Amino acid sequence: MTRRTQEALTKDPELGKHEVRRVEFVGPQVGKDLQIQAIYAVLWSIAGILAYIAIRFDWMGGLASVAAIVHDVLICLSAMSLTNREMSLAILAALLTIIGYSVNDTIVAYDRVRENRAKKRRGETFATQINNAINQTLSRTVLTALTVFFTTAVLYVFGGKVLEDMAFVLTIGVVTGTFSTIYIAGSLIVDWSNWRDRWAAKKKKAVAKA
Repeated sequence: MTRRTQEALTKDPELGKHEVRRVEFVGPQVGKDLQIQAIYAVLWSIAGILAYIAIRFDWMGGLASVAAIVHDVLICLSAMSLTNREMSLAILAALLTIIGYSVNDTIVAYDRVRENRAKKRRGETFATQINNAINQTLSRTVLTALTVFFTTAVLYVFGGKVLEDMAFVLTIGVVTGTFSTIYIAGSLIVDWSNWRDRWAAKKKKAVAKA
């Protein structure tokens, strides 16, 4: 393919003198290794995030955050598949960036939940605390997301072919990351907490009957 390209360039005198500075070839084995490395990188980052949030907050928050992250990564990969984009190191870097961005927003909301617990009002449910925390951090989340979105959109439009795929994934990831922070992570914690309370009540009732 390189020889044919050189011959085509040589036949057209208007293009002037050309020079081949570097030739790169990515075979199927290299592509497979890249896919495996990408999977390992994403899994290790998710495991680290799960451990960090579980230690700082609780296991419910850690698992809900991981579920939100998986949602974001799957949406980005689906968008890549629909637009026929190839996996590369730049795409891997974009996915890891999205993971960090998404969990950062989630941690901000969890921090506010912890603050609200300290000044819990009488009769206030856990679902209300989560809802209040998301509303209190909503303006910060939206403003941050818009700032990053505009930046990645500019990179996608004006960054050229080199940055196009990476900027595309980042743009999609910012939108899905904001969505998962507001609608997925908190909702999963509330549903899990409600299920745990119902299960504990049934167990207590069964013990009382016995």
